[in-house]
Amino acid sequence: MIILYKLSMKNSTDKFLKKLTIILKKISSIQKDKIKLVAKKLSENYINGGIVYVFGTGHNHCIAEESLHRAGAFAGAMPILDQKIDFSHGVKKSSKYERNPKLAKDILKKYTFSKYDSIIVFSNSGVNQLSLEIAKLLKNKKIYVISVCSKLYSDSLNKNKNFKLYNYSDINIDNYSPIGDTLIDYNNFGITSSSTIAGIFILNSLWYQMALKLKRQIPFPFYKSSNLPGSKNHNKILEKKYNFINNKLK
Repeated sequence: MIILYKLSMKNSTDKFLKKLTIILKKISSIQKDKIKLVAKKLSENYINGGIVYVFGTGHNHCIAEESLHRAGAFAGAMPILDQKIDFSHGVKKSSKYERNPKLAKDILKKYTFSKYDSIIVFSNSGVNQLSLEIAKLLKNKKIYVISVCSKLYSDSLNKNKNFKLYNYSDINIDNYSPIGDTLIDYNNFGITSSSTIAGIFILNSLWYQMALKLKRQIPFPFYKSSNLPGSKNHNKILEKKYNFINNKLK
């Protein structure tokens, strides 16, 4: 029985890995030109003093947090955070708020945007109204808007083009998550999600391409792990340059 259980676990893990790898490879191959194009734009904006804002609701809020002050991350990234759209006050409330476009103005009024700023909006389904409104308002301000969503999933939920995030962005990077966001069918249930891993993969792919373009910048605008020698002085310079980000998120 133990041997059969171990074999079953191994097969399940292999199946998940195989399906997830297919998605990541699709992003890496089919979306690579878009990722390079976006990285070029973000790098040019950085040289002109621009900030990269990152927004997401629900589990995509985790991707926004992933952008902030971590080893290997771009120092000029600012997540748009709000307790209404994370899980601080419960999952049900968060799900309710992410469908309320009226919150967008209240969330955005805490931030100041310039013409060289940009925003990456993560929304797996691409139909949640708050994310759409955030993108719409900032696009109207001439802010460069990048959406990350599954076009397949989005198109399956709503045929109305006015309710699709990618129609309010300058460019969409497809995360290729399946309808329902699950990779494995098990006893009539979908299990093992892909969008969070895919989203973080896309985010870090952008950071990597930006690093290649900004390699001669001093200071190099990427944080080092605080556990590594020499990181303290390097990070301190970046923290001083982007002190307003840290103050904004206290």
